[in-house]
Amino acid sequence: MTPFTLKIVTPDGLLFDGQAEKLVVRTIGGDVAILARHMDYTAPLGMGRAVVETAGQRRTAACMGGMLRVSGGEVTLVPTTFEWSDRIDVGRAEASAARANKILADQNATKADLKLAQARLHRALVRKSVGSAK
Repeated sequence: MTPFTLKIVTPDGLLFDGQAEKLVVRTIGGDVAILARHMDYTAPLGMGRAVVETAGQRRTAACMGGMLRVSGGEVTLVPTTFEWSDRIDVGRAEASAARANKILADQNATKADLKLAQARLHRALVRKSVGSAK
């Protein structure tokens, strides 16, 4: 496959800067795959699995929120959170999901607490899914 330039930048810094043959990422409208010569494109990111293929190698990550931009043949992924699968602590993700479920089961929880717990649960489930598939 023909490579393209990919940069992955989070608030914590530059995580990837190099050539890739394919990027699959979840936007708020669903999964998109980016290949070389993709048309210019911008989309807000959802929460899900990201896949980066470079030199025939496939690497997965948990990707949460942010933006995807394709411009002039270069791709920039600016997620709020991005964790490579080999760096995910599955036990920590399971504990976070358990805490969120506890709040969701609480009859006295406020609407704000429930909304935050739902988001925490979604993030934990994505991280657990990606981390378990190492």
